[in-house]
Amino acid sequence: MTSHDRVMTALRRERPDRPPLNYYGTPETTQKLLGHLGLETAEELLCYFGADMRYVSARYVGPDTFSGAFGFGTGGVDMWGIEWRPARNEWCTYYEPVGHPLAQARTVSDIEAYNWPSIDWLSFAHIGDDIRRINQAEPKAIVFSMGSFIEIAWAMRGFEQFLADMIEQPEMVDAMLRRVTPLCKESSMRALEEAQGKIDIVWSAGDVGMQSGMMFSPELWRERIKPFHRELIEPFKQMGVMTRYHTDGSVFPIIEDFIEMGLDLLDPIQPNTEGMSAENLRACFGGRIAFYGGVDTQRLLPYGTPGEVEADVLRLINVLGANGGYIAAASNAVQPDVPIENILSLYRTAREFRY
Repeated sequence: MTSHDRVMTALRRERPDRPPLNYYGTPETTQKLLGHLGLETAEELLCYFGADMRYVSARYVGPDTFSGAFGFGTGGVDMWGIEWRPARNEWCTYYEPVGHPLAQARTVSDIEAYNWPSIDWLSFAHIGDDIRRINQAEPKAIVFSMGSFIEIAWAMRGFEQFLADMIEQPEMVDAMLRRVTPLCKESSMRALEEAQGKIDIVWSAGDVGMQSGMMFSPELWRERIKPFHRELIEPFKQMGVMTRYHTDGSVFPIIEDFIEMGLDLLDPIQPNTEGMSAENLRACFGGRIAFYGGVDTQRLLPYGTPGEVEADVLRLINVLGANGGYIAAASNAVQPDVPIENILSLYRTAREFRY
């Protein structure tokens, strides 16, 4: 079974030959693994692990006054006007938003008058060539990342102010999402056109969960966020394209909503959060949506043993993937303080498993 067929079979909630795999680590983690394994490129590492997914995205071609499409990975001031600064520790660097261009907006008119980015600041012409290169050796499951529509909006406004707006000035939230969501949707449409049927999955993102529950009530999510998120799922489902959504934390109360909207893959399972155990997810939603991840990056991977990692991977496969519907991966980016032996145990266990 090819990587492409393996992933698509699992997303149809059918049983493939083995669980599909995905690798996502910080740049520092990837470099550490390359050095340990004597490999040169990230693609060589993906092949070593047996990873089945590959990613394509738009390229920023807009004004050179901005650092790129979204500053989470680049720093600087991105095309939305959000300022990002590096936050470093002894292990790695992340970029955090510190400048919020709509923080002082007082009315919907202020939101609408903002100098919003243009879809023409993004290029998609390279996508067809990228996919042909990726699929040279074997067809992979190709994922297009459209961006994090919720996080763009709150980073423009400021997180606390965005949450306050959800209650006190919901029209401000609507005004921002009316601008952000269509650009994310149009970027996916243009990518699909360039790919000529070779993009398998469109991927939206935006955290709405925390360790103990959701960032705001399920009712508020349904009222304020769901109508916009529907526009990033349903049109693509109608085109026959699979859909994936990333949110960390506990989102158990709205998984039924995801299913109703037609979501195929929920990314990730963050263990040790309210309602998100593999056993509970299978009991409540098994066979109706596929799940991704679940190998704990908070405790197990950094502090466990290779044997404990192996046991947990097998548990997740048997609970969530007994009849397909599971992508084996860590619950978030693998951090550089994780022992290499634990990372290798994760991927070796899943790669060697046979249904």
